[in-house]
Amino acid sequence: MLQIDALPAFTDNYIWLLQDVSRKECAVVDPGDCAPVSAWLDSHPGWKLTDILITHHHHDHVGGVQQLKMATGARVVGPANEKIPARDVALVEGQQVDVLGHKLQVIEVPGHTLGHIAYFHDDPQSPWLLSGDTLFAAGCGRLFEGTAEQMFDSLQRLASLPAQTRVYCTHEYTLSNLRFAQAVEPANPAIAERFAEATRLREANRITLPSDIRTELATNPFLRSNDTAVAAAASAYSQKPLDNPQAVFRALRAWKDRF
Repeated sequence: MLQIDALPAFTDNYIWLLQDVSRKECAVVDPGDCAPVSAWLDSHPGWKLTDILITHHHHDHVGGVQQLKMATGARVVGPANEKIPARDVALVEGQQVDVLGHKLQVIEVPGHTLGHIAYFHDDPQSPWLLSGDTLFAAGCGRLFEGTAEQMFDSLQRLASLPAQTRVYCTHEYTLSNLRFAQAVEPANPAIAERFAEATRLREANRITLPSDIRTELATNPFLRSNDTAVAAAASAYSQKPLDNPQAVFRALRAWKDRF
């Protein structure tokens, strides 16, 4: 089993560090800044960076790629349908990529960007997902390139993964997302409990991630468009009835953008 830790970057990014402790080999996910990764490698002599995994092309996810590749010779893998610096392997839906001896499934999740991908490790005992900026803890990414319908479909695909799947997203947005979730569902006790726990963690300067699919299904309004209370709140915000989950999702995303 891989050990997965977060290397903080910028103000709220996380670069996920996958580690095979027995082999002293590691991989990183979305290194927008090379400095945190280089510092970790410098403080862990004998370790080798084998792979750099990219979910999408935004600079805060790829800014450190070329320098890290030049310094370590690591393989760069990323979405085929986006321009990724120094990419060695271009990935599309349905492919698998072997990272540190573990096979990761590639899932295309357009919405935040058109070519965004996620990586899923289908371990029966402990599955996990690298979701980039598609599925956040209690939220989802903004629609910079794709449509609400594309993002809705992408999130539905991720929501269908096993409930125990750990979700490693790339930003510490949990508290702000939960504030919005409370506005949508003020009577949802699971959201109130999660907000209290996230507040305790952040006050202690601790990370709120990873999440898991079960928690997201209970507290993330963007996965709850079928819920009556969520639909009612979105309809009230829109000042018109919304008659399908996609319309509810579209209204929620517009609401969150202005929240």
